[in-house]
Amino acid sequence: MNRQLRSFPIPEGLEGMRADAALAKLLGLSRSATAQLCAEGGVTVDSQELGKSERLASGQVVSVLLPEPEKPLLPREELVEGMDVLYSDADIICVHKPVGVAAHPSVGWDGPTVIGGLRAAGYNVASLGPTERQGIVHRLDVGTSGVMVVASSGRAYSALKHAFKHRTVKKTYHAVVQGLPDPIEGTIDAPIGRHPKSGWKFAVLDDGKAAVTHYRLIEAFREASLIEVHLETGRTHQIRVHMSATGHPCVGDPMYGSNPQLSARLGLERQWLHAVQLGFTHPGTGKWFEARAPYPDDLQQALERLQG
Repeated sequence: MNRQLRSFPIPEGLEGMRADAALAKLLGLSRSATAQLCAEGGVTVDSQELGKSERLASGQVVSVLLPEPEKPLLPREELVEGMDVLYSDADIICVHKPVGVAAHPSVGWDGPTVIGGLRAAGYNVASLGPTERQGIVHRLDVGTSGVMVVASSGRAYSALKHAFKHRTVKKTYHAVVQGLPDPIEGTIDAPIGRHPKSGWKFAVLDDGKAAVTHYRLIEAFREASLIEVHLETGRTHQIRVHMSATGHPCVGDPMYGSNPQLSARLGLERQWLHAVQLGFTHPGTGKWFEARAPYPDDLQQALERLQG
């Protein structure tokens, strides 16, 4: 059976939890399935096999060998709590994706998805693309909230895929990063590739893929800064990797070096990173279109604590 290796750090919220229970939450699998993975020796920490009942520590990097699916992945059609539809018409659906929701199912992820939630709510999704991600033209990480667009029609799917490929889509993010970036406005042009020691982590590498991030300061605080980010490229974890490489990781992002004490004081259990706005040429009208997603409660509360 073919298997896929995934590696990731244990977040603070799962500190002290049994391995099988923690992995069930992280991977969206049943507890019996993660217990079986442990029993088969498919879960390791620092090259040592991890038993299902062993307790995990925050920041430990766990590697899991996941079996490839034996049949095509299908989105589980169920309503997704907290996922709001910001706009919809015959061509597009713009949603506010909450944290903890994937764009579509993938190996090792059996949790809620944008595509499954839309279908459960009765929305028509374009039938183009691979079975597990029909209608999906771009993605946000499971741990990142914000605005996403999904294609409802075939013409929208083709037009939007072309727009993302040729970088004509305007992607705007807000992030709270540690410290004060210097300069307070600039461009990070540094290639990104998979981390050589962790298959689920990324890093700035000489032989990586081209990645360009533009940022500017919105507001400075004593320990952190709120910045606006525009992406020219769409590499996995791009903002998190680039800001970490400059010495200013996203607050609440231990994978890329954030201070856990600051995250705890702000009540954050994930990185402060939000896709606030998406702009593109509407595939039906030919006019410029923008959708905006407000900050979720956890990010808003953390920001207010910094401002206070």
